[in-house]
Amino acid sequence: MKKIVVTGSNGQLGRAINTLFGDGGSYELVNTDFGVPGITDLDITDLDAVLALCREVKPYAIINCAAHTNVDACEVQKDSAYRINAIGPRNMAIASRETGSRLVHISTDYVFPGDASSPYTEFDTPAPKAMYGKTKLAGENFVRQFADDFFIIRTAWLYGDGKNFVKTMLKLAESHDEISVVNDQVGSPTCADELARAIFALVDTENYGLFHGTCEGMCSWADFAKEIFRLAGKNTKVNPVTSRQYKEMNPASADRPAYSVLDNYMLRLTGSYTFADWEKSISEYISKI
Repeated sequence: MKKIVVTGSNGQLGRAINTLFGDGGSYELVNTDFGVPGITDLDITDLDAVLALCREVKPYAIINCAAHTNVDACEVQKDSAYRINAIGPRNMAIASRETGSRLVHISTDYVFPGDASSPYTEFDTPAPKAMYGKTKLAGENFVRQFADDFFIIRTAWLYGDGKNFVKTMLKLAESHDEISVVNDQVGSPTCADELARAIFALVDTENYGLFHGTCEGMCSWADFAKEIFRLAGKNTKVNPVTSRQYKEMNPASADRPAYSVLDNYMLRLTGSYTFADWEKSISEYISKI
């Protein structure tokens, strides 16, 4: 049995990984999180703690799903964001090198400025604007610097078992006849199950490096909300608004990328995994909740 340490195992991707990998097959998962009852407690910002766990487990792989993902909070909690999104991955990279483990690290579309007119590939130069993207890019760089065998996978607009945009929209539909949703931000809604399958396809290979991993196709947040309501049989009306209008309604919100579509170019070039279309994935997701 190959032991895999999963950080942030109680999050959306961590749960999807547990469902896919934890089927009694080739893998034994060592689930960790921070402050979650019933799960091995691990503060990824504590190098000694990370090293101690990995020395004890001697994992085949480490899958880092832990992150400070609250984009607005990252703007004011900069130290915390850097500790979790940069120092945490550095610590796991150091541990992976010492224990001979391969490292899977999850990153984000926010490493790009969001001003492109065509999908970003892995060969485009990052230039994050928001603190979330800056700290996640720092984490990527630490992984490159300290890990020997690694997979960095950038994803976007993730939803799964947990708090996410889909659940928020469905909750709002219970008490609202209409809602306002941004229509000038475009991306690729990505199901955590699909991302877990991509990790499953990569983790046993030596196809190391940087990958983009999102569902195929693109839409705006408003279009995504409309599709969610259509599939769920909700009559809630979606009123498209601009990012500027949304900012006026929510002045504390951080700027989001206007265009954050990622091209899974490296996966396509290496024939590693093909993601499902976003419409197919959200249809399957809605049918199960």
